[in-house]
Amino acid sequence: MFSPLNEASVRRNLLTRRRVLQVGSLGLGGLGLSLPRLLANETLSEQDRLRPLADNCILFFLNGGPSHLDMWDMKPSAPDGIRGEFQPISTSLPGYQLSEHLPRMAQQMHLATVVRSMHHSVNNSHAAAVYASLTGHDRGEQGGGTKQTDHPCLGGIMAKLRPTPATVLPQVHLPYMTKEGAGGPPQPGFFGGFLGHSYDPLFVLQDPNAPDFRVPELTLQTEISNHRLSARRQLIEATGLTASSEGRSAQGEMSRMQERALDILSSEHTQRAFRLSDEAANVRDSYGRNIYGQSALLARRLIEAGTRVVTISWAPDANATWDTHGNNFKMLKSTLLPQLDAACSSLVSDLVERGMLDRTLVAVFGDFGRTPKINANGAGRDHWNFCYSLMMVGGGFQRGLIYGNSDSTGAFPATHPLVPGDMISTIYRALGVLPATEILDQFQRPYRVVPGGDVVDELLV
Repeated sequence: MFSPLNEASVRRNLLTRRRVLQVGSLGLGGLGLSLPRLLANETLSEQDRLRPLADNCILFFLNGGPSHLDMWDMKPSAPDGIRGEFQPISTSLPGYQLSEHLPRMAQQMHLATVVRSMHHSVNNSHAAAVYASLTGHDRGEQGGGTKQTDHPCLGGIMAKLRPTPATVLPQVHLPYMTKEGAGGPPQPGFFGGFLGHSYDPLFVLQDPNAPDFRVPELTLQTEISNHRLSARRQLIEATGLTASSEGRSAQGEMSRMQERALDILSSEHTQRAFRLSDEAANVRDSYGRNIYGQSALLARRLIEAGTRVVTISWAPDANATWDTHGNNFKMLKSTLLPQLDAACSSLVSDLVERGMLDRTLVAVFGDFGRTPKINANGAGRDHWNFCYSLMMVGGGFQRGLIYGNSDSTGAFPATHPLVPGDMISTIYRALGVLPATEILDQFQRPYRVVPGGDVVDELLV
């Protein structure tokens, strides 16, 4: 039986190895998870395969619950006290309108799929809603922090079923390990879960907007040169303790982890992805000179370097950003929407310019929506799981599609209701994984990739 983990427990569980051949401290984001363990993905067994529509995914997770009524599904004809104070504006998709505070994204809606009929069973616990939204496993109001029995994150399953080359980081999470409330445990849905900690992402928890931004986990110590690194690789090979020589024994598994760690540490291509200083100043400015804008820019660079999944969790804790119980309009107008507009639109523009959008999915969603009725707490909106919206751009999804409708007040789906399992299943299908594919936990017990839900073919090209 497993109990919820607090942040200290997570850090202890991640602390599994010391230095690998003394090539430097490889703790992830200061958490102590060794790079070899991160990269210790089991040899891929025979899986159900299908042609991928996309190869990569960048997920903006608007942690806390973004207000669908003030972003994607505005109701200008609704009664006072519901419609809100923002005005709708025209977009590049005829007949569809967005919030006036998303002007740059509005000009890209001909590239996007917007779903306005999402719902699930969780209205109180952010942790439970986050977990359902990210994994498709809706277990009701079961809150608390991450557990070893959780269903794996998107990046973890992709690392297992569509592994990246040895010199590439399979999945990266930034810039926060979001807590369930200030001082609370890390939220579930972002970790390797029952696949084990080797399927956790690389957590980059430094601010990419900081002048001295660097990732020490992927940097050789000053006394370790590439020549010495190469010599140590040769020493491993000389001892015969390679992954191929030991098969799936514990020693062979560790040797294989060491080999991949050495590959990444010596890969200039991977190291270069983190050098945001290489970007032109005007490019960095376009994304927004803040932690989230620069995280989006870093995500683009990581995808260019071959990383399969990058997740941007937009909050240090569940109540810090998009959880707008109070001052909903003030927070959205002054900070949240302008930052999202700059980061997301710049990312999409860059992917288009580089010819990468068709094979890269940009997903923007949160844990639920906000209440149609505006409260008296400084004009805030509260949790609302009965109807919310999300957006997908590129990566095998239809362009210029508005799917589903809510009722006249944005309270309930009026057409084509979907649950998180449907969306997660459709994302996996786009990325070349069948949702019904069977995966095994560390005790060789079988699970579906997505516990429940169906692929929505109408959303895909």
